[in-house]
Amino acid sequence: TRVLILCTGNSARSQMAEGVLRHDAGDRFEVHSAGVKPSRVRPEAIQAMAEIGIDISGHWSKSVDEFLGQQFDVVITVCDNASETCPVFPGNTTRIHHSFTDPPAPGAADEATTLAVFRRVRDEIRTWLRQFAAQ
Repeated sequence: TRVLILCTGNSARSQMAEGVLRHDAGDRFEVHSAGVKPSRVRPEAIQAMAEIGIDISGHWSKSVDEFLGQQFDVVITVCDNASETCPVFPGNTTRIHHSFTDPPAPGAADEATTLAVFRRVRDEIRTWLRQFAAQ
């Protein structure tokens, strides 16, 4: 099952979701993530994932444009902006939207607060994706 997980910047939520689904569901899914306005993977996302034994340090932000024209079984949007601007993919693609809190932008909160939000969002994503994978 080919899955594409979309967010705005492909910097936090979609990256964590890609790492979680790939780790937890094993070879049941071919997982990719991208952004409608890609930036860079946030170090806080890398740290939060490392704390649960998932290494996304080799991930990079990718543009959804890289995946246009490709067939996906499921496209998951994890933020409202990506849901609203998501392109149409060919074939019989199931679109699922579940918005997760956007962690604070760099410098918008102190480090402890920012990391706490990343951890909470990571755990919410993992819980939701476990339910998704079980279906």
